Amino acid sequence: MSTGNVLLGLLAAGPGHGYDLKRRHDERFPQARPLAYGQVYTSLQRLMRDGLAEVDATESDGGPERTTYRLTEQGSLALRTWLGEPVPPAPVSAANEIFAKVTAIMASGYGDPAAFLRLQRAAHLARMRELTAVKTAPGAPLSAVLSADYALTHLDADLRWIDNAAQRLGALAEEVTSA
Repeated sequence: MSTGNVLLGLLAAGPGHGYDLKRRHDERFPQARPLAYGQVYTSLQRLMRDGLAEVDATESDGGPERTTYRLTEQGSLALRTWLGEPVPPAPVSAANEIFAKVTAIMASGYGDPAAFLRLQRAAHLARMRELTAVKTAPGAPLSAVLSADYALTHLDADLRWIDNAAQRLGALAEEVTSA
């Protein structure tokens, strides 16, 4: 997911300046890392370069100038195309850092893969408790609840994989060390 595509989505709701777009992003995606101002303005420059956004107005109320941006027809088409495409499923497990660390621990002999999996499991459970607190907080917005649910579902799948891997460490060690 690119920042540019997200900004196109935010601009589809109406023109906005960089600060406003950052604020909208951070409000709508409360569990995501907040956008940096530099990232917003760099992405806006790329969108303008590619003809996907354009300047709507430049204003100054006695302070610094504020440029408002809007979506172009080409930007609207690009946004519709992006929204109509499925998100690629997660890559094969070789790209998973947890699996890579277990394999590297076995191959290198640096550490105990079972201890690493227990440590990782504890980290996942701690994060799941944080997310559960977010989604069950009184007055939590639905966007925060759904975002936490999404992350919790993925963390739960990781926990099942961690438990499965812990049960198969012996067989994996034979495979890794014999290669």
